[in-house]
Amino acid sequence: MIELKTRAEIEKMREAGKIAYEIIHKLGERAAPGVTTKQLDDYCRKLMDKYSVYPSFKGYRGYPAAICTSVNDEIVHGMPDDKTVLSEGDIIGIDIGVKKNNYHADMARTFAVGNIGGSAKHAIFVAKECFLRGIEKFVIGGRLHDICAAIENTAKMNGATVPRELIGHGIGRNLHEAPDVPNYKPIGAGIRLKKGLVLAIEPMINLGAAQVKTDDNGWTVRTKDGSLSAHYENTVALTDNGAEILTQG
Repeated sequence: MIELKTRAEIEKMREAGKIAYEIIHKLGERAAPGVTTKQLDDYCRKLMDKYSVYPSFKGYRGYPAAICTSVNDEIVHGMPDDKTVLSEGDIIGIDIGVKKNNYHADMARTFAVGNIGGSAKHAIFVAKECFLRGIEKFVIGGRLHDICAAIENTAKMNGATVPRELIGHGIGRNLHEAPDVPNYKPIGAGIRLKKGLVLAIEPMINLGAAQVKTDDNGWTVRTKDGSLSAHYENTVALTDNGAEILTQG
């Protein structure tokens, strides 16, 4: 069941989203050569304590960390640990969920670690571009699958692919709610878009093939061919003024 949000509920999610934005960019500044992904997670927990918010991901289906840290060929759900040390030229997708006043905000960014190559820059660009073209279709009276088609088409035009196993979602009191938001065009038009709908729109793109594999930890999903991947996500509400990104400063 899809739950449309009231103005008051969206305001609560906006508060959570602003904190998520501030934290993720502080984490991006810390993502430097020699830093472990566990150190980033530890820093995130300190920041969340400072802001008096709860990490949405911790404990979700048994997930042990506050953030997901996906490096290079890891698409999503990279699990922070002491063994993964960032190196010059890496890219890292940081995915964060913040819970405040019983409402969630979810966002992700892919950051450069030092100086990165052209392919890495292109991956980061394409993921963001897919998001921007997708939210252009997030309009009252539109169709959900128009968002999905715009994301897929943008990826293809830029020489990238989208893994079909990984999708966006509705969000609110629960981290994951209906509807699903694929990054590809499903069959049919999808639901009619209405005021109060809040979605976590999150293109995940691969520079190689779309096929994926999952690590033995049961969480980390990476490209099957070892190609680079990037992730760009925001929590977005549909209001009288159009699509409003809630995860921003």
